[in-house]
Amino acid sequence: MLDRLYPALDWQALHAQWPHSAHSRFIQAAGLRWHVQVMGQGPALLMLHGTGASTHTWHALAPLLMPHHTLICPDLPGHAFTEQAPGSGMSLPGMAAGVAALVQALGLPLQGLVGHSAGAAVAAQMLLQERLPLTQARPVLVGLNPAWLPLPGWAGVLFSPSAKLMALNPLSGWLMAQQGGRDGVLQRLLDSTGSRLSPEAAAHYGVLLRNARHVRGVLAMMAAWNLEPLAKRLPDLPAQVHLHIGQVDQTIPPALAQEALQRIPGSTSAQAAGLGHLAHEENPAEVAHHLLRWMACDTT
Repeated sequence: MLDRLYPALDWQALHAQWPHSAHSRFIQAAGLRWHVQVMGQGPALLMLHGTGASTHTWHALAPLLMPHHTLICPDLPGHAFTEQAPGSGMSLPGMAAGVAALVQALGLPLQGLVGHSAGAAVAAQMLLQERLPLTQARPVLVGLNPAWLPLPGWAGVLFSPSAKLMALNPLSGWLMAQQGGRDGVLQRLLDSTGSRLSPEAAAHYGVLLRNARHVRGVLAMMAAWNLEPLAKRLPDLPAQVHLHIGQVDQTIPPALAQEALQRIPGSTSAQAAGLGHLAHEENPAEVAHHLLRWMACDTT
């Protein structure tokens, strides 16, 4: 019965409307069937979306980067069209190992890694624990409003335990997806990020929010994550680190991103006035400008 409540997203029905679907492929790696988009030309960049998103989040940024870089854009485990990993595979180290196996399977050495929010945590964890195919010893790591430190106060205390309780209930994903289909729920969630998206961009989040399997994957990820070990190892990152920080981000407080910046020797940042957590969707040209500048300054 539960299988009927958690149908997979129908690629055949959705691919015509999914951004950059012409570049999509499905690959087996680390025991999972991954949806990944590979597009562009030049040195390869791994692009990792945040919690609850998918490859669609790069819909406007990717075309600005593709003339300069080959982009590798997967759906993270349990998200959109990628299968959910079992057990510890949804933890931060587990996701990092899974994405690393995908990169190895593609056989494209990376010049850099770009991660938004939780995707930045996966990218950082990969550099700390995995042997990746790289074009240099210290690749470029760009965090877009990165989730590298535990949330402060009660939010941090309640985040993982609450998610664990919800993940234990086999109906939670289905129930939350039913709520996601109600009028106003999607817009309230997007408003809570501090970002303002076009109706077209918001519609992709609506598709995901209404799919119970995707929601179940998000809950499993939230329940399995612990950022404390990563936070302690930020000074050891073997990378050239740059942060793009939306100054009205209501998901990851800008002060928290600044604290992460201060922990990483030699790191730099760009502050984006008026942009929220989804800054790369609000103003992709501004984000692309900084990202391409940081990649061009790679001197290793």
